[in-house]
Amino acid sequence: MTTIAWQRRRAGLGRFWAEFRKQRAGVIGGAILLAAVALALLTPLLSDISVMDVTKATGQKLAPPSFEFPLGTDESGRSVLEMIMWGSRVSLFIGFLAALLSIGIGTVVGIAAGHFRGWLSAVLMRVTDWFLVLPSLVLALVLSAILGGSGATIILAIGITSWATTARLIRAQTLAVEARPYIERAKALGAGHWHIMSRHVLPNVAPLVLANTTLQVASAIVAESTLAFLGATSGSTSWGSLLRGAYDWGAATKGAWWYILSPGVCIVAVVLAFTLCGRALEAVLNPRLRGVSR
Repeated sequence: MTTIAWQRRRAGLGRFWAEFRKQRAGVIGGAILLAAVALALLTPLLSDISVMDVTKATGQKLAPPSFEFPLGTDESGRSVLEMIMWGSRVSLFIGFLAALLSIGIGTVVGIAAGHFRGWLSAVLMRVTDWFLVLPSLVLALVLSAILGGSGATIILAIGITSWATTARLIRAQTLAVEARPYIERAKALGAGHWHIMSRHVLPNVAPLVLANTTLQVASAIVAESTLAFLGATSGSTSWGSLLRGAYDWGAATKGAWWYILSPGVCIVAVVLAFTLCGRALEAVLNPRLRGVSR
């Protein structure tokens, strides 16, 4: 049975990859993401962490791109290229973990609200509506100000303020799944709540969760960059904090375009890549949308 199950999984993955390859935009987005993740993982091998120390800077302040510094230097003479490399680790790490936290909360709340009826569903949806109407960025700023600007705090602030939309989507999908006849048969055979939610509902909403995760990572990276630009983070260098440094030192008025353009392009490229992958995954996993995102 195990061999048959693995063969079915491999065949399913093969069909998925064959359909995904047809989504040209998704393939391009995936290539960009692989390059960004590879850069973040290989940064400790390509550069030493000491380049982040302002006391060990070797370049001139706000020097334009050159052979020694391909993306120029910052206000302290540090290489912008190496700062972007180290900043990618922080931005992607916070983006991934914050998105996973958000998706996890949204999935649990959405499935519970769709499966259970009565007062529990009503309470969960009123809480969801409350988070929907609140400006998530303002709430994240408040939480980061109260709890501090560490990486864990930023992950928590983004995660618990951005799950409401996912919960709404998962609840709607859960209601559609539980309206199918085989759910009624499972209940008639004595299946409990946990069995129905974990064995029947979750596998059917998983494709929606997967597609929404890629979009949520993009939103989390933008949120982290915004919080860093607004000064809500402290310590680690990220793409958002680089933009903050460029703003504080007047890079625009001094003509230091490389200091602003480089982290900005990185943010836009990664967010666009996640969006393209998310749309491609949605088109592949939802047969009604196939051919839309090509």
